[in-house]
Amino acid sequence: MARVSYDRRVQFLRAEVVDDGFQTRQGDYRPHGPRCWAAKSEISDAEKFSAGSVVPNLQARFRLPWSSFAAGIAHTDRISCEGRVYAIVGIKEIGRRAALEFTTASVTP
Repeated sequence: MARVSYDRRVQFLRAEVVDDGFQTRQGDYRPHGPRCWAAKSEISDAEKFSAGSVVPNLQARFRLPWSSFAAGIAHTDRISCEGRVYAIVGIKEIGRRAALEFTTASVTP
């Protein structure tokens, strides 16, 4: 397996749950857990084209070393890195508890 450089600091964001007495709904995204070291790689235009994606946004993959915290991240969470917020599109495990890879798409605030 190729050596990965975990050179970016990322913050996971989770939507708070708002209960107004009548209903429960999703609120604003707040920091969730500690800031983590991650490796970031942009998804190329050729890869987007071959996948049939026509969405004009930035897509990236973040790879984190496996931890119980990282394993608890859900598709509904978001990742903040270098001033940009990304929605999690897919999560896959790399190896047996070696790393987790998050495929993301940027979101506008």
